Parts: sequence; C-alpha cells; structure tokens
Amino acid sequence: MSYLPSPAAHRVVDRPVRFALAGCGRISRNHFSALSQHAGSCELVGVCDVDARALETAAELTGARAYKSLGHMLEGSDADAVILTTPSGLHSAQAIAVAQSGRHVVTEKPMATRWEDGKRMVAACDAAGVRLFVVKQNRRNATLQHLKKAIEAGRFGRIHMVTLNVFWQRPQEYYDSARWRGTWEYDGGAFMNQASHYVDLVEWLIGPVESLHAYTATLQRNIEVEDTGVLSVRWRNGALGSVNVTMLTYPQNLEGSVTVLGEKGTVRIGGVALNEIQHWQFEQREDVDERIKAESYQTNSVYGFGHVQYYDNVISTLRGESLPETDGREGLKTLEILIATYLSARDGRRVSLPLEY
Repeated sequence: MSYLPSPAAHRVVDRPVRFALAGCGRISRNHFSALSQHAGSCELVGVCDVDARALETAAELTGARAYKSLGHMLEGSDADAVILTTPSGLHSAQAIAVAQSGRHVVTEKPMATRWEDGKRMVAACDAAGVRLFVVKQNRRNATLQHLKKAIEAGRFGRIHMVTLNVFWQRPQEYYDSARWRGTWEYDGGAFMNQASHYVDLVEWLIGPVESLHAYTATLQRNIEVEDTGVLSVRWRNGALGSVNVTMLTYPQNLEGSVTVLGEKGTVRIGGVALNEIQHWQFEQREDVDERIKAESYQTNSVYGFGHVQYYDNVISTLRGESLPETDGREGLKTLEILIATYLSARDGRRVSLPLEY
C-alpha cells in the first residue's frame, strides 16, 4: 500500500529534481547513466564515499560536488532526494538519517538485511513525511512487463508451477574486492544480494506466499554467507514453485530465468538476466503473441536496462504527478520473503507468511 507524505513543500515543481548519491561502487554507474538520460528533469548535485579514489572518479564522471561522508553531504547539499548505493547493511541507518534531514530516500536492493531495520526505514520516512523508494528496476524490463500483463489478464488460467533460476558466477576475487562483501552484517548471501530481484518476482508476479522451505550452503567460496541455495514455495493461490540460486556456475553467468506453467499457458523468460522470451504459448492467441519474441534483447549485464524507466516513476512521483510503484512497503514484501528464507534454512523448518500478524 502506498502512502502520501503530507507536506506539500516536499513536492518539486518548476525546476529539476535534485539528487545526491551515497556509495560510488559498481552499481552507482547505472544510476549515473539513468539520471543523465533524464537531464532537464533532474540533476545530480552531490556524491559521497569513504573511498577517496571511488569518490574522485565519481565526481569527475558526473561533475557533481564530492563529499567525504553522508553527514557532510546532508549538511552541504541542497538535494531533494538521496540515493543509497552503499552496502546493504548500512541502508537502514542511512535512510533514517536522510529522512530526518527532510529528504526523500531512494535505496538499492535489498532495502535492509534485517526485518526490523526495514520496518524502521518505513516508519522514519512516514514520520518525516518523505518518500521511500526501493530500487526494483527489473520490473521495468519489457520481457517481464509482458509476462505481468499476461498474468493479470488471466491468460494462464490457474497457475500450477513457477520456477526461478539464478545460475551466476561470482569468483572469490569478487568477494575479496571489498571487506563487506559476503558478510552477514553488511551484505547477505546469494539470496539476499545477487538474487534479490528474482525473489521480488515471487510476490510481484504470482501473489502472496503462504509458506516456504529453504536450504542454503556455502560450498566453495570463503565467505560467511551462502553461495548456493534452493527455496520451495507454496503460494496462497495454490501454485507451487522454487527459486534455485548459485554463484558457482562454471565458467561464467549462465542464466537468470522464470518459467510459469499454467492451466492455459506456458511461458519461459531466460537469458543471462531475463532478457530473452524463450517460450510463449497460450490456449487463446492474441495479436501481441505474433511479435512477442521481438521484445528479447542482448545483454551481458545482470542489472538489465530498467533503471531509466525506474527513474521515470521516481521523478514524476516527486513532482506530485503519480504514486510510487515500489515504495518502502513494497520493498518490505521482498524483504519478508528473504528473511523467511534465512529463518527456514537456519532452523530447518517450513516458515509461514506473513511473519507478523
């Protein structure tokens, strides 16, 4: 459920929306690129990072003013909203600080690594009367938009089974590249980090989850968290399914896919990152079916190309022209499934949802 912050003063009118970004690591480039494609509607006025080299590179790339810390940026910039592309375990405290400064928050996935932290983020933004956006750019992929519309139109009839696969490769060097990677406190494992956008599809595409059971393992990487896991899911609509994740695929990323098997239809979207419509068949044909495979696209990036479209909604929301598609409460739905997954794997039991009644 979306919420409407009350102070009209937080709406941006008659000028570009001013963004600042905290955390100048690998995913920040996607945000820089997306914002640059909205030039005229927004501007990047500040960047910050504790890594001096990363900060210098980001400032040179964007032309934004550089700050050594989030605190300095909140004090010195006139940003309307702050984008958090920092380690996941820092999102909660940083989002609360941003909200208390009167700015809107845009946080990368996962919104938090702990359930209580996620709820605190939502509560802080509510109390401050600001927006909380959670980045879920994969929802804007053309391939998934078609699947979502087919499900909503009832083309599958009753959905029987759903399978999501994330078969990627993350070498030890990836985890060794930063001290926070592969830790429980700041990162989370293959489900929480790499497969977070795929776990999001569990609820967004199919609906509320009734219960789940998970197994996780650290089979090869020298990290605290899992590099491999399997998750069995029962949805409230009766469908069964699984999410299968590993960062040990040899020798490189193989696929990120979703397969939906229904009473009257079968669809598989695959490729390295949900970029190929590989099978599309329904009992009742429609005009869109003749051109559906043209929506496939080539990519070597697991991030997809949805950040630009994602910022369409963020900017229009901050102008008061629309409602957020992925606000804090929407982010909590994914976080709840992730937390339930880890509880199940830890305790060796089936976990029913919701976690709280």
